[in-house]
Amino acid sequence: MLQRRVLKVVCPHDCPDTCSMAVTVEGGRATALGGDPDDAFTQGFLCAKVNHYLERVYAKDRLLHPLRRVGKKGEGRFERVSWERALSEIAQRLKEIARDHGPQAILPYSYAGNMGLLSNASLDRRFFHAIGASKLDRTICASAGAAGYKATVGRSIGLDPEQIGRARLIVAWGANIVSSNVHLWPFVERARNAGARLVVIDPYRSRTAEKADLHLAPWPGTDAALALGLMHVIFRDGLADRDYLERHTQGHAELEARAREWDPARTERETGLAAAAVEALAREYATTRPSAIRLNYGLNRHAGGGMAVRTIACLPAVTGAWRDVGGGALLSTSGTFPVRTEALERPDLSPAGTRTINMSQLGRALTDPGLAPPVKALFVYNSNPAAVAPEQEQVMRGLAREDLFVVVHELFQTDTADYADFVLPATTTLEHDDLHKAYGHLYLSWSQAAIAPLGEALSNTELFRRLARAMGLADPCLFDSDEDLARQALDWSHPRLAGLDFDRLQREGRVRLAVPGEWAPFAEGGFPTPSGKCELLAPSLAEAGLDPLAGYVPPRESPVTNPELARRYPLAFISPPAHHFLNSTFSAQPTFVRRESEPFLTVHPDDAAARGIRDGQSVRIWNDRGSFEAKARVSDAARPGVVVGLSIWWPKMCPGGRNANAVTSQELTDMGGGASFYDALVEVAPQ
Repeated sequence: MLQRRVLKVVCPHDCPDTCSMAVTVEGGRATALGGDPDDAFTQGFLCAKVNHYLERVYAKDRLLHPLRRVGKKGEGRFERVSWERALSEIAQRLKEIARDHGPQAILPYSYAGNMGLLSNASLDRRFFHAIGASKLDRTICASAGAAGYKATVGRSIGLDPEQIGRARLIVAWGANIVSSNVHLWPFVERARNAGARLVVIDPYRSRTAEKADLHLAPWPGTDAALALGLMHVIFRDGLADRDYLERHTQGHAELEARAREWDPARTERETGLAAAAVEALAREYATTRPSAIRLNYGLNRHAGGGMAVRTIACLPAVTGAWRDVGGGALLSTSGTFPVRTEALERPDLSPAGTRTINMSQLGRALTDPGLAPPVKALFVYNSNPAAVAPEQEQVMRGLAREDLFVVVHELFQTDTADYADFVLPATTTLEHDDLHKAYGHLYLSWSQAAIAPLGEALSNTELFRRLARAMGLADPCLFDSDEDLARQALDWSHPRLAGLDFDRLQREGRVRLAVPGEWAPFAEGGFPTPSGKCELLAPSLAEAGLDPLAGYVPPRESPVTNPELARRYPLAFISPPAHHFLNSTFSAQPTFVRRESEPFLTVHPDDAAARGIRDGQSVRIWNDRGSFEAKARVSDAARPGVVVGLSIWWPKMCPGGRNANAVTSQELTDMGGGASFYDALVEVAPQ
């Protein structure tokens, strides 16, 4: 009889839920997987994507051996080689590039394909710092919102997600909870069953908006204008919490003066929302306790993304919503975890003056003839830039350079891997140990390997240990074990880890941070800002040359801000995640491809009629940056003037070989240097 065990592992994907999973292993093979029934946040169920995780682990097309390119770039033709040969040749090429062009000609490219603290940012960072490679500014998702929230609140700390069931008003602002944060949904339902209302603010009628009591669809990129309009009514009607503002904020008089300029009529002109709707929401928000705002990162992907999050994050201070358990705001819980980032990444190993390249401008970095030194080697892991990076045409041109040496560490043959010189097989979360914090709850987790690595797959940490050895590097920190890294990763003396050490975490697998069960982090102020207050006026922003007062930065591409461009490209384009995809993860898994069917573009009936577009018809979407093709879905789920392409499909699975990022921009956000994916004007026509 085969030995049968049930082990706990952690979902590593870029999702706030960071689920605990129960895996059944028989004879060394994982035979069943589900949500951990003992975990208070996972609650025994998994999302539609990870429910089928074993299909991913044991997929027939999974990469299991090192491969070396034998065809032209982009053809995806490879031969199998040994790890010894692959590492030897990669090390030799990196040494030659460093000798001939300088080590900064080498660029790592990674993001959150694996969110484990060890897999995401430990030995990889140490390795690239030690060889003097260019640094990567990892901005593609959350950097603008994180910067805006930090300028206001101080750290990514917010209301306890498990207490949102106490709220009597929940505002999901740019947050499609059902698709992208599904384990928060039972707590939302608990609140609604007790009489709470759910308001969704989103330009698109998402799955969450379909379930809401009220859906408001502003023009993309105008969220801060709406927040200022709400404040105008709250201040005007005497609904602000003056005591909280006086005791626990900085700059409330200046913010009130700015909000005075945003009467409902002006807010309507800017956002496209009726003035009466602005008035009603402002009064409901200010007079309902507890009130909770769940922000997500969709609303930070436009020119004013940092300011948008910052201005929304001021609202709980204006109304005193932070006083209540279950009240306030939540963008991310990640700042609650005392991670020792510098100890993990060792930036001291990087030579002084080493340049930083913004990952959201990869296309420019790979094709700029004036960049000195030019990027001659690209090492990709935890990401798929051919699919996810903006301005896809330029990215593809860069990847196609014959003089660019590309290494990709992956699970599957992505579009990026098709351009690689070497493709190296990676492990899944079932096949390696890792330490996990979360950005949607307050549990620290240890994930222990449930099965041996399939084929010759290597974890990220083991890959960089072996590569450091092949390069002849000697610093002992480049060879630390995973357990060593885990012990270094956290400040175990921090009050939020009271009573917890690594040995206990290993034994128990999942432990809640040492915060009260009924936690209202800023009920009595105590914000982790320089002033100790909620900084409605932030001197740190003035020092950076930015407006220190919460306000509004309009979208870069809109009929209001760029009417000339809008005459040629009159439709705003956004590309939120498809329900069964997670960025480009799962986008080629047969189960989910069948469920998503094919790339669609949702077009409002008025916009479709004006262009002669019929439901189900093939359409072309384009602007000056590029074009892609999709099937039209004519529906009022998109507001007039806005078209929606749920993403992210692999380009090679799309008609025409391009996805939504063919039309997105490499221009950056106001704060944090973030990507502005949802700041794009396009035109659409039948094929």
